[in-house]
Amino acid sequence: MNLNSKLLALDKVYNVYNDFASGINTFCKKYCSLCCTRDVIMTSIEGYKIIQHIISEDKTHLFEKIKSSAELKRLQPGITINGLAELCKDNDNDNLAEEIKTPMGQCPLLINDECSVYQDRPFACRCFNSINNCAENESATIDDFVLTVNNIFLQVIEHIDQGGFTGNLTDILLFLEPQQNCENLLSGKLIDLPTCLINNHSLKILMIPPEHKNQAQPILKALKKITY
Repeated sequence: MNLNSKLLALDKVYNVYNDFASGINTFCKKYCSLCCTRDVIMTSIEGYKIIQHIISEDKTHLFEKIKSSAELKRLQPGITINGLAELCKDNDNDNLAEEIKTPMGQCPLLINDECSVYQDRPFACRCFNSINNCAENESATIDDFVLTVNNIFLQVIEHIDQGGFTGNLTDILLFLEPQQNCENLLSGKLIDLPTCLINNHSLKILMIPPEHKNQAQPILKALKKITY
């Protein structure tokens, strides 16, 4: 699948999630940015959307903030969510835990407690819906079924981006900043990835707890209608 088809499919996936999220009771609102950290994980198609937003909206000054963020510790995943699902399927429990040891800190795209690329933010940001005030409670609280739905969408997005890659927001944006790397991604050329970025996996099994299978059916039906 070419990149343009992937991007169209991604927009359709976002629309399905927007319909679902419209019924969620959430405390999250504009300028509530406690959870906007530099540990955001995303795929290459999501990174491409952000790069195009930065360029088209003349926000190239953001690259300096992103480069500064590269000097700070951050979560760099060693496995994708579909890779994790495969390990769960094979009962390989030795590699399931991925401990987050980094201090989170602010996302480099955050300016005055507002996302500077909000309309093209990655799914990991779109799906964060806390039912309480994180600042007052010192942590977010997310409904168990919402977590299941979020994982479904993360798996589907990675599946759409087969041939692409996953990584920390900072690492992906720095990698895609050079025009040549964006062009290679657009043309489907083989890309030599740095070790901080990992290849995406196809979706082989969905991680849906038994108690959520029936409730998830309308969402799965809507996702299956997406063509690309």
